[in-house]
Amino acid sequence: MICARKARPVSARHATLRTAVALLAAGALLAGCGTSGGKAQSAPGGSGGRAGAAHMTIGMVSHSGDGDTFWDIVQNGARRAAAKDGVRFLYAHDKEGSRQAELIQSYIDQKVDGLIVTLAKPEAVKAAVQKAVAQGIPVVTINSGGEFSAAYGALAHIGQDESVAGRAVGDELNNRHARHVLCVIHEQGNVSLEDRCAGVRAAFHGKVDTLDVDGTNAPASQSSIQAELQADPSLDTVVTLGAPIASLSVKAKQEAGSSAQIATFDLNAEVVKLLKAKDVEFAVDQQPYLQGYEAVDLLRLHRDNADVLGGGKPVLTGPAVVTGKDVPELEQYTGRGTR
Repeated sequence: MICARKARPVSARHATLRTAVALLAAGALLAGCGTSGGKAQSAPGGSGGRAGAAHMTIGMVSHSGDGDTFWDIVQNGARRAAAKDGVRFLYAHDKEGSRQAELIQSYIDQKVDGLIVTLAKPEAVKAAVQKAVAQGIPVVTINSGGEFSAAYGALAHIGQDESVAGRAVGDELNNRHARHVLCVIHEQGNVSLEDRCAGVRAAFHGKVDTLDVDGTNAPASQSSIQAELQADPSLDTVVTLGAPIASLSVKAKQEAGSSAQIATFDLNAEVVKLLKAKDVEFAVDQQPYLQGYEAVDLLRLHRDNADVLGGGKPVLTGPAVVTGKDVPELEQYTGRGTR
């Protein structure tokens, strides 16, 4: 099966996570359908699942910027579950909170049977989410803003506790004797990214600086990281909060002539290659495929059987620290777009 990690749990809570994930992932083992990009997409369920017309329509709105491969993996999981469950799956994204609210409203107007939303900018989408709930559309939140989920009326939140994940990184850096960390935030105003850096700062024994970049502008992001490394030789670690920024940080480090180690949140095929090459020391995996898969599955099961998950608490899909030792197992999964 898809394992978070074979050794060294992040915390006692991680042991519980591994058991829960093993149960959740039983139906989500096999490959998803590769899809990416676009402000709005739709795909009917049916291939590999129930025959005939879709039984329900589910819309997902995320805070993804253009070109963020993390959300390709989330979509792969959602589309796999939709195909299995006979669901028509719609997807739209925008990095601006106001546009996210408009996209949620558009799905309300389309009278979808369920909504999956992210709460990266919770205040911006609060009214739209609550409106959907008031109109009888069940909502599941994923990935970010879990602390707001129940208050907004969602059935459940599926993702990782970002503060816990940040502290796990801080602990790992202490074990590696780091002293001065640059935490790179690639989307300003995203509460989950801010929580990650705050968690690192809370657990880490050394100094933590933050750097804001525009994750949708790769050349500018790389230049900003390179400039920081050149300006302050005491920086011995760069922590990125998304897989695409990790690749840019490796290039920035090389251009700056820095010896800083690179660590990142989230995985993709490129990060696994960098782990294998020892260009990235470790990554924190939150299993985005599982977030998309379980959200669609839950909405279908809720409609058909009034099922819920979590017992009022988040359904955790991470964090798990992975290193180069995990590469042989991860390569096949990231290559097919399921990790």
